Amino acid sequence: MTTRPDAAPAGTPLWKRGAGELAGLIATGAVTSSEVVDAHLDRIDEVNGHVNAVVRVLRDEARAAAREADRAVAEGRPLGPLHGVPCTVKENVDVAGTPTTEGIPALAEAVAAQDAPLVERLRAAGAIPIGRTNMPDFALRIHTDSSLHGLTRNPWDPTVTAGGSSGGDAAALAAGMTPLGIGNDIGGSLRNPAHACGIASIKPTTGRVPEAHANEPFDAGLSVQLMQVNGVMARTVADVRLGLSVIAGPHVRDATTVPVPLELPRPQGPLRVALIAAPPGGETDPGVEDVVRRAGDTLQAAGYEVEEVLPPMYEQALDVWGRWLLADVRAMRPLLQQLMGADGMRFLDFVDPLYAELTVETLVQTFVERRTIARQWAEFMARYPLMLSPIWTQPAFKAGFDIDSAESAAATIRLLRPVMPANVLGLPAAAVAGGTTGGLPVGVQVIGDRFQELLCLEAAEEIERAVGVLTPIDPVR
Repeated sequence: MTTRPDAAPAGTPLWKRGAGELAGLIATGAVTSSEVVDAHLDRIDEVNGHVNAVVRVLRDEARAAAREADRAVAEGRPLGPLHGVPCTVKENVDVAGTPTTEGIPALAEAVAAQDAPLVERLRAAGAIPIGRTNMPDFALRIHTDSSLHGLTRNPWDPTVTAGGSSGGDAAALAAGMTPLGIGNDIGGSLRNPAHACGIASIKPTTGRVPEAHANEPFDAGLSVQLMQVNGVMARTVADVRLGLSVIAGPHVRDATTVPVPLELPRPQGPLRVALIAAPPGGETDPGVEDVVRRAGDTLQAAGYEVEEVLPPMYEQALDVWGRWLLADVRAMRPLLQQLMGADGMRFLDFVDPLYAELTVETLVQTFVERRTIARQWAEFMARYPLMLSPIWTQPAFKAGFDIDSAESAAATIRLLRPVMPANVLGLPAAAVAGGTTGGLPVGVQVIGDRFQELLCLEAAEEIERAVGVLTPIDPVR
């Protein structure tokens, strides 16, 4: 059989291999899906007790699906691009027959009657859900500590955050419990844990990947409609690209998705990259800045034209993000106070004073301001099709730092500021490990123009090629 360029050396355990490589091995008969699924279930049994990333193991269902996948191979049936490959799914994305808990006790038995569109597509491509992963209450924190399931620990250091809100999937990937994960992103929730855990991910363009819910409420509030997207997490950029190709595209259950192909015309000439090594609005850790600058050097050496330049209205975009998100939070506050755990509410209470409360008039003006930012960024990106920046401006913080005090909550908001513009403007952003500082991984992100996910992933892959793939690792205990 032909060896993939990113294939692991012979003898590498199955749980250390990537999704695409595993699919190739299964399709050729080199291994069975049952062997692959069992290897990952065994890995969950071995390490999840130290990490608490996978909060519901779908053991029997996964083994039954793997047996059927093996029958399909034996009978020569057509195989999907993820045939027989296990995956995990965050607990706010529906997997039929399991609860969509949103991380809270009140929804512990809220079983979904049908799969979310992207889970439906993963299954159609042959993927096998083997577990549901942890998240903070209602995904409203960037530290994964659930009032239902407890704290997810970072495999690199159990005393620091795994990021959030898709921290369960990131920790599971980093520790080798899954080769592919599904999460979502309204304020970096696919990118924050990629930074903290040393993996890769993609926040797609708004409208690229469908979202729909089997349980009420079926339709989300303003900020979710405008800024949240579902996406893929993996250990390599190649697997992120593969996963995105499976889940992208319009779906009848989501009227906001659009039929834009993944393959789009490339900008002419060498691609220009705007380097934002130390974003305005707060301090940047020197180690993080150094990682971003080295990533810029890598792209320069690969033929990109890298220039240190800031897009217009950067700090205004950060403020619009907060005003939009807090408008929804304030509208839902009576419900949140009934259902959220004390720690989650403490974080929201600390963050609330950071952003102006919107009236009807100021809400309208905020939409006008967002349009102005989008127009100016579009003109900027005609010259600089890609932007390279940190994901967080600090390394992963100590677990619980975000709720230690009002000032630590404000510092938490400041450190995640680089993720906010992509959410406000609906832009794609690829996350990849750029290196380490102080023994912890540091992620960088490549932001592109609308629907240019593949351009972002191409640049991220150049960085990955220079740095290497940092995971999976054995969790530090």
